Amino acid sequence: MAGIFKAYDIRGTYPVELDEKLTSRIGSAAVKVLGAKRIVVGRDMRQSGPSLRRALIDAIRAAGCDVIDIGEVGTPALYYAVASLSADAGIMITASHNPARYNGFKLCGKGATPISYDTGIADIERLARSDEAFAQSEVPGQLEEKNILAAYHRFLLSLTPPTKPFKVVIDTGNGMMGAVLPGLLAQLPVEVTPLFFEVDGSFPNHEPNPLDPRNMRDLQAKVREVSADLGIAFDGDGDRAMFVDERGELAPSDQITALLADEFLAKEPGATIIYDLRSSWVVRDEILRHGGKPLESRVGHSFIKRSMRQTESIFAGELSGHFYFRDAFYTDNAELAMLWVLAVLSKRGQPLSEVLRPLACYFATGELNFVVADKEACMKRLEGSFPGAEISWLDGITIRLSDWWCNVRPSNTEPVLRLNLEAKSEALREQMRVEVERIIGGKPAESHH
Repeated sequence: MAGIFKAYDIRGTYPVELDEKLTSRIGSAAVKVLGAKRIVVGRDMRQSGPSLRRALIDAIRAAGCDVIDIGEVGTPALYYAVASLSADAGIMITASHNPARYNGFKLCGKGATPISYDTGIADIERLARSDEAFAQSEVPGQLEEKNILAAYHRFLLSLTPPTKPFKVVIDTGNGMMGAVLPGLLAQLPVEVTPLFFEVDGSFPNHEPNPLDPRNMRDLQAKVREVSADLGIAFDGDGDRAMFVDERGELAPSDQITALLADEFLAKEPGATIIYDLRSSWVVRDEILRHGGKPLESRVGHSFIKRSMRQTESIFAGELSGHFYFRDAFYTDNAELAMLWVLAVLSKRGQPLSEVLRPLACYFATGELNFVVADKEACMKRLEGSFPGAEISWLDGITIRLSDWWCNVRPSNTEPVLRLNLEAKSEALREQMRVEVERIIGGKPAESHH
């Protein structure tokens, strides 16, 4: 059974690792650990969703806790519901971008605060895995079914400037956004070419994971075919978005972070903007150039959300296509990222490739994965290999020199090290990549996320 309770969520294969019985215990444990009186429950389109939903809701109500069931939604809409309805917690039934046989739960507390392994998932695991019988309430909790999408879309539109007309291709990969986006798009002056909007938890076309370049090919081809202004891909539960420019080229997420940082700093000069430590130097450069405070974070949504709350940061971006907004309860919201990108393009009056061109001033490898026997030993070897470098252990090891840097971090789940490296020239990038790979040893692994 090991391994479904993870750093940020609960995820496993159905029905082998996660079934109705365990779901029911997770529901009972969540009420107890979170001390909740009202919990919002939502789910994505996975085929195991309806039966897990029943098991989860029955267990929560049996513990005397009320449930607000918001039906099939994206994860950002669940965060909105928890915050706007002042609920004690939210549970989203989703396995994000994982293949069809997976399902799981993303949890949040009051105000949509993230619940990670350290802040509740470990306690829920301990109770759910124990033999302890859960107390049943004399009076079961109430069940209210609520459709929040129209209110949620109004909320999103209230946070962003209006957009000019654009021609957009959107690929939702048969994920949840195919069902929830049309209501929002109907209120925008955009002409949309939809790809794979039919919600289908078996993902017949490609996995809804825009981080894997293979899953972006259909979108790139369609943008070129219909001469669109841009393309947008969403992941399975709608908390990540990745962009394609008008030429059909992938727009790196750190460049999008830098672009939106400029916009937020114009709104609020001097604000703190957070980015994960795999991001290009250009993000830091742009934040400083616009008078903001750059703050680097560990990779992972619960770390970024915590840092944002501590610093009241207005905006944050991650290389994986997560974009976080203070106005949206410090949560990641892909629909809001889409609206902001459209707003910036409306304001600048240039195509996306032109707007991003000045931000493509460094040369990055992208994330490279290596299978190694001893992750710690490899990182220690790297530490001593570059005299005069600035070394940080915030998340794996980061090595910085004046004209290049790299970050090497261990996978949580497999014997793999992930390398991101960037330099001021292409030649230097290649030279340092070869050198760092030599020190790591190990063999290249299939890059999947």
